Amino acid sequence: MFATQLFRRSFSSSVAMHGKKVAVLGAAGGIGQPLSLLLKLNPLVSELSLYDIVNTPGVAADLSHINTPAKVTGHKGAESLGEALTGSDVIVIPAGVPRKPGMTRDDLFNTNANIVKTLAEGAAKYAPKAHLLIISNPVNSTVPIVAEVLKKHGVFDPARLFGVTSLDVVRASTFVAAIKGKNPEDVHVHVVGGHSGVTILPLLSQTGIKFTQDEIEKLTHRIQYGGDEVVKAKDGTGSATLSMAQAGARFTNSLLKALEGQKGIVEPTFVFSPVAQKEGADFFATNVELGTGGVAKIHPVGPMSDYEQKLYAEAVVELKKNIAKGVQFVKGA
Repeated sequence: MFATQLFRRSFSSSVAMHGKKVAVLGAAGGIGQPLSLLLKLNPLVSELSLYDIVNTPGVAADLSHINTPAKVTGHKGAESLGEALTGSDVIVIPAGVPRKPGMTRDDLFNTNANIVKTLAEGAAKYAPKAHLLIISNPVNSTVPIVAEVLKKHGVFDPARLFGVTSLDVVRASTFVAAIKGKNPEDVHVHVVGGHSGVTILPLLSQTGIKFTQDEIEKLTHRIQYGGDEVVKAKDGTGSATLSMAQAGARFTNSLLKALEGQKGIVEPTFVFSPVAQKEGADFFATNVELGTGGVAKIHPVGPMSDYEQKLYAEAVVELKKNIAKGVQFVKGA
């Protein structure tokens, strides 16, 4: 009882709660299961629709026994995708294969690109007004893939498409707090760029915390490649699933509160953005204010140190390649 109350308090909102239908595509996977658990505990979710190619009825039955109001349904196999998606307000996509030791997010591209493209086509057909939250890696490429699919179907709205980069911010807060003896919940790091390696740029100069240059360089590298720590520690059995589920649930909760009308909600996310378009990158992650229509305001990068400006230039070069790869995947299909 206590744990359930604690989780639900963490998701509480001061606005009236009408509840939304949230679909999780890839709900039986390593991220999908803990993410679905956290969403079942969220009072802003009235219906939780779980989709995967295997095991979804079992996951749904298990979660449905939890004593929260959200109705849970399980949908298994391609023939049930339409039923899973119809009527969804928010669609969260963690589907795909996980990284293994030595793999980069880009190594996952071919398999996950096909999965995401298929799911995006389903969303375009059955829930064209839904907000899409993309967790499937490589996010720098899968978000442009979804955008191109939605464009092909004539339903692309840049305000309703999000790449979930919250884990980079969660890690940054945790790692900074560890070396500075602070509570990680009190540490806020603006992380911009993308969601892979050098495209992840933590703006430590904006935290108000003093760092040595050695600390800055080591922290930056650890934040950029924090996922590798988990992949190695799991010794070939998976990647960051639990922390990603928490970060995904955090972003979903923020969006749900904004859709309900709560003001002033800002989260980092990879969206269609003007921030780096002059450098050729149509998608970019910065802090974004969320509203009833999705993206309400895209915040600028803000002041950067000389070191961060150098990393920004490197990030944009790589990001442009990642975005182009996703666009070409759909256009060349």
